[in-house]
Amino acid sequence: MARPIKHRRICEMPQTKEFMPCNGVAKDTVELAIEEYETIRLIDYLGLTQEDCAIQMKVARTTVQSIYEIARKKVADVMVNGKRMLIQGGNYDICINASKCCGKDCNEHTCQEENCQNGESYCRHCSKQ
Repeated sequence: MARPIKHRRICEMPQTKEFMPCNGVAKDTVELAIEEYETIRLIDYLGLTQEDCAIQMKVARTTVQSIYEIARKKVADVMVNGKRMLIQGGNYDICINASKCCGKDCNEHTCQEENCQNGESYCRHCSKQ
């Protein structure tokens, strides 16, 4: 019997969920799962390591490595072959700290006495509450 797929923690949903060549003609459509988008966002955009990304998403580093490799191949296919990309679906849970997160690391949003002001979380990366 196959092992159930563990949900990945997502801290930021994509603001744009569809990309298409500017000429309006796409040969095909590629679907990028939300957790694949999140690995691209964390590793390539925010500069986290695969290890840090795994901690953030609450999965094993090898899982992140696999998701990331699939995501990069899909993005390359879209760019090279002029395909339309939809970002949707997948196995994920939205982080409960997502609305307060600076986008760098939701793990830093734990309320600790020295960082707690009026019961709100505090981010050591950007001083955002």
